[in-house]
Amino acid sequence: MNHSLKPEIIEVLKQCFDPEIPVDLWNLGLIYDIDFDSQDKDKTDVKITMSLTTPGCGMGSQMANDIKEKVSAMDEVNDVDVTVTFDPPWNPEMMSDEARSKLGFDPTPVPKKEPKIDMEWE
Repeated sequence: MNHSLKPEIIEVLKQCFDPEIPVDLWNLGLIYDIDFDSQDKDKTDVKITMSLTTPGCGMGSQMANDIKEKVSAMDEVNDVDVTVTFDPPWNPEMMSDEARSKLGFDPTPVPKKEPKIDMEWE
């Protein structure tokens, strides 16, 4: 039951936004982990670990409450615990390509294996 709920929770997280950035928290890469504890066979407890774009972001509790409200509204969910962490610190490379494109970042570069050029100097 737990893992089948994860895609639904991800869809809900895509409806939660950082008020300062027009991209959802999932695509920003701010959701680090989704855990389940299903002691009750009908409903499950959900634990979400997230970060913020900066430690000084004053919107952290607002975003955590938004997640808690929206995920708690799911029929299969009993309780939601949202933990904010800065380990590891968030960085723009954690964003999805969709988010990078929306915010004007170049897509994540794939390292190229460039041929080594041997140059001899006289």
